[in-house]
Amino acid sequence: MANDLVRMEHINKNFGSVQALDDVTFTVGRQEIVGLVGDNGAGKSTLIKILSGAHPASSGQIYFDDKPVEIKNTWDAIQLGIETIYQDSALVPQLSITRNLFLGREPLTGPRYLQRMDKRFMDEQTRKLLGELGITKAINPDTPITSLSGGERQSISIARAMFFESRLIVLDEPTNNLGVEETHRVLKFIQSARDKGLSCIFITHNIYHVFQVVDRIVVLRRGKKVCEANPKQTNIDDIEKVITGIHDTLPEHRAG
Repeated sequence: MANDLVRMEHINKNFGSVQALDDVTFTVGRQEIVGLVGDNGAGKSTLIKILSGAHPASSGQIYFDDKPVEIKNTWDAIQLGIETIYQDSALVPQLSITRNLFLGREPLTGPRYLQRMDKRFMDEQTRKLLGELGITKAINPDTPITSLSGGERQSISIARAMFFESRLIVLDEPTNNLGVEETHRVLKFIQSARDKGLSCIFITHNIYHVFQVVDRIVVLRRGKKVCEANPKQTNIDDIEKVITGIHDTLPEHRAG
């Protein structure tokens, strides 16, 4: 437990008479990438929405950095250093790259009472981040998000998380509807985040992508955690059989 950045203990979530999560304990270590997988309705999105403050848990306790925490809303999660990047990127299409990167956290300049957004600083940081993220073509920071490709939009979301020094990045289906090159870029970003000392939760239906980047795989099925495994000690076929319920669990693996 001492090496856990996040520990969600005995999490239950009910939506009326439907139990979406049933006594789930889920951990993410420091500088670890965890692949969270399962079929539709398995409870993946519900679990991360509880962690990101979008839904309250019906019962259970969350620990962050070895301390019990209450995450009542998304701002609580952001204050802890949890940044969630959803499939639709959660960007404002009409705003520029710069405005999206700093949305809600714009740096100010000028004397008190006359302060304004420090656009020069914001544009400088945007150009720097785009270069660090491997976007080699020249893109004006004032370019609206609508002009970017899907992979470039995901890049902006990840750049925002990295710039504000988030400690945990949650990526919900980040490679959906992306081309091969863009997918490769997103997977590379996930690995580079770990190299910079961050932790990640990677949620996807694409098991092949999971095996390329994660340190540990956690499988949910029908609201329960059924197993977790080291990807180096299992294979795609076995994980898929657990996801679909053909096997109850992996050989010599049990849910912790």
